[in-house]
Amino acid sequence: MSYPEPVYLGDTGEASAVLHPATAEANIVMESGVRVSYLTTAAQSAGEFGLYRWDFGDQATGPAPHFHRSISESFFVLSGIVTLFDGAKEHETGPGDFLFVPKGGIHSFRNDHGPASMLILFTPGAPREDYFELLGELAAGRLSFTPEEWVAICKDNDQFYPGTAP
Repeated sequence: MSYPEPVYLGDTGEASAVLHPATAEANIVMESGVRVSYLTTAAQSAGEFGLYRWDFGDQATGPAPHFHRSISESFFVLSGIVTLFDGAKEHETGPGDFLFVPKGGIHSFRNDHGPASMLILFTPGAPREDYFELLGELAAGRLSFTPEEWVAICKDNDQFYPGTAP
């Protein structure tokens, strides 16, 4: 394993960092109480990664077991208890616990025990923001889709469910 080829070729460095303060408003607030904050989007990282903070509310929420074909996904629990599914077993995880899911790995997450918070990292970066915003609109009842439309949306967003993947 070696370092990737250099991208920045200057001699002095540059002031290009982006701060996301803890006091920033969430990008998505779902009816369930889930709050999603985009800490770094794929666009901001030039496609290297996407990092989001996922804050659960009181209501138990989370996706069904699924997998991604083009991105890996990692979860780092910050607070509360998050049930993480690794494709074989569910684990009740707490602050400091971490789950890495390679491309194709079945996984899911949910909060069965009230408020919790975690970081979600996607690599390489992908434009997941539109998908999460669509989920918020769907959960609020402001959008609806036929089963065929939903399969197409999932495919377009690299979201596949075992046994139903095209």
